Amino acid sequence: MAQRILVIGNGMVGHHFVEQLIGSDAGQAGRFDIQVFGAEPTRAYDRVHLSEVFERQSSEHLLMGPASLYQGDSVSLTLAAEVGAIDRAGKRINVNGDWVDYDALVLATGSFPFVPPIPGGDVPGTFVYRTLEDLDAIQARAKTSKTGVVAGGGWLGLEAANALKALGVQVHTGKATQQVEPVGHDAAQNQWHSTVQLWPDRSAGGALSYNGGPGCGHLQKTVA
Repeated sequence: MAQRILVIGNGMVGHHFVEQLIGSDAGQAGRFDIQVFGAEPTRAYDRVHLSEVFERQSSEHLLMGPASLYQGDSVSLTLAAEVGAIDRAGKRINVNGDWVDYDALVLATGSFPFVPPIPGGDVPGTFVYRTLEDLDAIQARAKTSKTGVVAGGGWLGLEAANALKALGVQVHTGKATQQVEPVGHDAAQNQWHSTVQLWPDRSAGGALSYNGGPGCGHLQKTVA
């Protein structure tokens, strides 16, 4: 009898785990019954390059692996799934109100965006940047907006800034430290058509503005 393995989470890590499990000797021998539950309505996709959705007007290229991966006899995928409880003693989980038994349980739920507990962090027009649904909400808001602020100057923060730029919004990016994520080879491939104002360590009274062209750019010190 096949061992039932439940995977909670269909992000990049959960998807990679399923790929490896299916490709293993035991997986090839049909010894597993793998059931995957994802909270989002879309199967696993590359979150790192979300801003490309605006450039290409599609998210199809971000999808990870073929859809057929989850359509085999030993693998199933349930999207928009809400796991409400885990009964470890009974070896079962509650999914959308129904109990599902398991032999082994894998938690691959990933991370969640941290929203600083500051006034205004939950007002209309404030978004996190992590899912395709987040992008839909940002895109809708951008249609009636001229300026956007991104809190965080790391790689994902700059990706979020690039997403706003692609929507024609003037962007200001703030970071708590002096150092801004370096513009490396991959970032240089972005098409920078307008200036992104970068504000590292705002208390120091300094600012950095990125004045790049397609495929290149430099950081320039300005006075706050």
